[in-house]
Amino acid sequence: MVEDEDSIAVPLADGLRREGFDVERVANGADALAAPEPDLVLLDLRLPDMDGYEVARQIRARSRVPIIMVTARGEEVDRVVGLEIGADDSVVKPFGLRELIARLNAVMRRVADGGPAADEPDELAAGPLVVSLRTRRVTMGDDELHLTPREFDILAMLMHDPGAVVSRDDLLRRLWGTTWAVQTKAIDVHVSSLRRKLGDPSWVQTVRGVGFRLGVPGA
Repeated sequence: MVEDEDSIAVPLADGLRREGFDVERVANGADALAAPEPDLVLLDLRLPDMDGYEVARQIRARSRVPIIMVTARGEEVDRVVGLEIGADDSVVKPFGLRELIARLNAVMRRVADGGPAADEPDELAAGPLVVSLRTRRVTMGDDELHLTPREFDILAMLMHDPGAVVSRDDLLRRLWGTTWAVQTKAIDVHVSSLRRKLGDPSWVQTVRGVGFRLGVPGA
């Protein structure tokens, strides 16, 4: 937990510990970046020494650890920027402990389900695009693409059955652990970023009113 305000951090940490979470709290960005890698980062955007976005960028540059951003502003642009940087989710102050725990559990379920099942292949391929489920690496021809954890998970779901439509509800249920409509904007942000990294928007095609499917440009 990266939170500088004791009045927020102390009761929140106590509440999470009562629910079975192991919580280590730091109060600034420098300490967050120096800490051993945790299972998940709960990151406040307003820190005394550096911008929370910069903390997220530096964490994401070296690690795929899940990040949930906390903002007091509640502006959509803050959440969108956080998602584009690589955060897995966001929560707006003030929030309830139940809501936060639901989001933590959803993200951790996604991490737990991130590896391939025993009966599925280690790699998925469509044209020059190859996704390794075991190592979570993505290559386009000879080039490695650097995706955020959410971008990888969306692409992997689409790659399992190229051409088949994956609904927004399926994406929300599998990756966010919810079907809350408020999260649909998060899907659009991740898909937009994924398209840019793939280099051709037709790799991820929108099926209006339903969801998305994987296409192979030129096929």
